[in-house]
Amino acid sequence: MATKKAAPKKKKQNDVSHHIKTFWKIFAGFILFVILIFLLASWGVFGSLPDETSLENPEKNLATEIISSDGKTIGKFYKENRTPVLFDSLPDHLVNALIATEDVRFYDHSGIDGRGTIRAVAFLGSRGGASTITQQLAKLFFTEQVSRNKLQRGLQKIKEWIIAIRLERRYTKEEIITMYFNEYDFVNQAVGIESAANIYFDKPPAALSTVESATLVGMFKNSSLYNPVRNPEGVTNRRNVVLAQMEKYDYISEKVMDSLQALPLNIKFTPQGHDEGSATYFREYARQFMEDWIKEHSKPDGGKYNIYQDGLKVYVTIDSKMQEYAETAVKKHMAHLQIAFDDQNKKNKTAPFRDISEEETEGILNSAMRKSDRWREMKKQGKDEEEIIKSFKKKVPMRVFSWKGDIDTLMTPMDSIRYHKSFLQAAMMSMTPQTGEVKAWVGGIDYKHYKYDMVKKGRRQIGSTFKPFVYATAIDQMHMSPCDTLPNTIYTIPAGRYGLQQPWTPKNAGGSYGGMVTLKYALANSINTITARLIDRVGPEPVIDLVKKMGVDTKSMPAVPSIALGTPDVSVFEMVGAYSTFANEGVYVEPILIQRIEDKNGTVLYQNVPKTKDVISNETAYVTVSLMEGVTQSGSGARLRGTWAVNSPIYKNAVTGYPYDFKNPIAGKTGTTQNNSDGWFMGMVPNLVTGVWVGGDDRATHFGSTAYGQGATMALPIWGMYMKSCYADTDLDVSTGNFKRPANLSIETDCSKWREGNPDIEEMPDEFGI
Repeated sequence: MATKKAAPKKKKQNDVSHHIKTFWKIFAGFILFVILIFLLASWGVFGSLPDETSLENPEKNLATEIISSDGKTIGKFYKENRTPVLFDSLPDHLVNALIATEDVRFYDHSGIDGRGTIRAVAFLGSRGGASTITQQLAKLFFTEQVSRNKLQRGLQKIKEWIIAIRLERRYTKEEIITMYFNEYDFVNQAVGIESAANIYFDKPPAALSTVESATLVGMFKNSSLYNPVRNPEGVTNRRNVVLAQMEKYDYISEKVMDSLQALPLNIKFTPQGHDEGSATYFREYARQFMEDWIKEHSKPDGGKYNIYQDGLKVYVTIDSKMQEYAETAVKKHMAHLQIAFDDQNKKNKTAPFRDISEEETEGILNSAMRKSDRWREMKKQGKDEEEIIKSFKKKVPMRVFSWKGDIDTLMTPMDSIRYHKSFLQAAMMSMTPQTGEVKAWVGGIDYKHYKYDMVKKGRRQIGSTFKPFVYATAIDQMHMSPCDTLPNTIYTIPAGRYGLQQPWTPKNAGGSYGGMVTLKYALANSINTITARLIDRVGPEPVIDLVKKMGVDTKSMPAVPSIALGTPDVSVFEMVGAYSTFANEGVYVEPILIQRIEDKNGTVLYQNVPKTKDVISNETAYVTVSLMEGVTQSGSGARLRGTWAVNSPIYKNAVTGYPYDFKNPIAGKTGTTQNNSDGWFMGMVPNLVTGVWVGGDDRATHFGSTAYGQGATMALPIWGMYMKSCYADTDLDVSTGNFKRPANLSIETDCSKWREGNPDIEEMPDEFGI
C-alpha cells in the first residue's frame, strides 16, 4: 500500500517542474520578443528613426532675438518662440525641481529607468509612469503627434526608448536637461525656459526663485492644463506638488517647503507676441531690415538664412530703459491730450474731422476702407466691390482701441474706421548725435491697432522746426550773429523771384509787428517776417542743399521761399538726423539701428560701419545751437524751465509731469502747421537729440485752436517727461553740460549787451512761438 501512495507525489513534482520550465520558456520568449521588437524598430521596420545628423542637431525653429544696447531682449522673430540657454544659466533649484518631479534616478540610468518600468507594468501606472527625462526629450524631438491608437502608441514608445538610449550615448546628462528645458512648450508663445521665464515672470531663467522654478516645472505635466494665465488655482496646486517632491528628496527642508507653498503665484504675465511688448514699431523696422539682409547674404553652405528659425542674434542700438521712458511719456501725454481733443469735438458735426465738407469726409472714409485689411482679404476671396462695401455697413463683433484698454463691442467696420481716426497719433525718436545710435523709437500710439510707422514711413509738414536750417544757411553764408538785428515788419518777396507766380507776404502768428529784433529773439519767438527776410537773402536752393546733406529726402521739396516756414513734409527720422548735425559740431552721422548680426553660434555675420559727412563748420553749428537755446530760455520752449504755463489747459494737469524745471542747457524748436494739424518739438542736449511729432491720422483731424494745437502743447510735454525720466536714471549719463564751444569762435553769441541797449523791447506773447 505504501509503495502505491508514493507514485502521485512524484507526479506532482513533475508537474511543478513542468510549470517552472514553461514559465521560463514563456519569459525567455517574451524577452526574445521584446529584443526582436527593439531590433525591428531600430532597423526601421516600424518607421524610420532619426539619423546621426538629426541626433547631432536636434534643436530646431530657434527664434531670432533682438538685443538692446544694454543687453535686454526686446523682441523676437519666430515660428516658435524659442531661445536656447546654456546649462550654466539654469539655477540649481530649477534643475533639482525637474529631477525630483520627473525623474529622480536621472543620473543613475542610461535613458530607460528599469525600476520605474517594472513598477509601472506591475501596478499598471497607478503608482506613476516610467518615462524618463531623456525619453520625454526624445518624444519632444521626434514624435510629431502622439497616437491615440494603443498599438501605434506602443510602437512610438519603443522608438522613444531607442532614441533615448542613443541620446544618452551622445550627450551628457547636463546637455540632456538643457535641451529638455529649451524644447518644452510652456504655451502662450513661451517655447523653452528662456521664453517661459520672461513671459511668466519677466526675468531670465538665472534670476528665477525656487517657487518660480517649481511653478514652471509643474507645467511639464501638462502645460495646456496648467496654464498660469487661465488656471492659476490648478497651477498653484501643481507647484505645491513639485515643492513637496523637492522636500521628499531632500532638496529643500520641510520648513522651506511650508513657507513656499503658502506664497501666492505672483505671475507677471509679459506676452511676447509680435503686436505686444516693447519697441513694437522698431521691431517691425528690424524685421524688414533682416528680410532685406537675408536676400543679399547666404549661409556658408549657400542656403538662405531664415529669421524665424535660425536663432540669429540682432544687436541693436535701442536702449531698453530709454525706450520704456519714451513709450511711457507718449502714453501718458497722449491719453491726457485725447480727453481735451474729444471735448472739443462734442459739438463738431464732422468729428473727428474739422473744416471739411461732408463729401470730403466721405472721401477720407472710403479711401481708408479700400486700404483696410478687411478689404484686401475679401478681394482675395473673390468678392465683388458691391458685396464688400455692404459688409462694411453690417455690425460685427470686434475689438477696438481705447486708452483704458481694448474694448469688445458690436460695430460696423465703417464706424470702426471713423472711430479709430478720432485718436491723435504721436511719433518720437531719440538719438546720440556723435554716433548715430538711435536709443528710442515710438512709431505710434498702439502697434496692434495702428501699424503705420510715423517715425520713418510717415512724412508730415514740419512747421517752424524748419527755420533753424534757414538761419544756419544765413550764418554759414553771411557770417551772421544771433545778436544781429532785423526789422520786424511785413516783408514781401515779389513775383518772379525764385519762380514765384505771385508776391509772397507771410504774416506773423498773433499779428504782432514793429521794432528791431535779434535773430536769437526772432527764432525763439518764431517770427515769420524775419525768416522771410533771411531766405530771401540766401535763396531757397542753398537751404535745400543743406538739409539734403543732413539726410533729408528733398526730391519733392520745391525751391520756393515758403519752405522757410515749414511747408515741406519730412519724417521724424530725417529731422532727428538733421538736427543731430548741429549738436555734433556740423558733422552728419547717418542714424543707425542695427549694430551687428550673429548666428546662433556667435559668429559675426554683419557689423555696422557708421556713415558720416562734414556738412557745416563747427562754428556755424555752434551758433545755430546757440540760437535754439534761446527757444528754451525765453521762447515757446521756455515752459521746460519755469512754471508760467501752469494755467495752460494741458499743463495744469500733473499727468504731463509739469513742471519739468530743467536748469541745464537745452536747444530746441517747436513747430505748428497750418490749422494746427501737426505739432512738433525738436529738443537737444549735447549727447542726445530727440524729435516728437503729434497729429491726426489725417490732416483734417486737428484741434480748433492754437492754444491746444501748437507744438509747445501737443509735442513738447512728451519730450519733457521723457528727458525727466532719462535724467533721473543716472546710469544713462545723459548730459547736463554745455554744448562744445569751438576754440576759434569768431561770431558773437552773447546778446545780453544788445538787450541792455534796447530796454524798450518787450517779450512777445507765447502765441508767437509756434
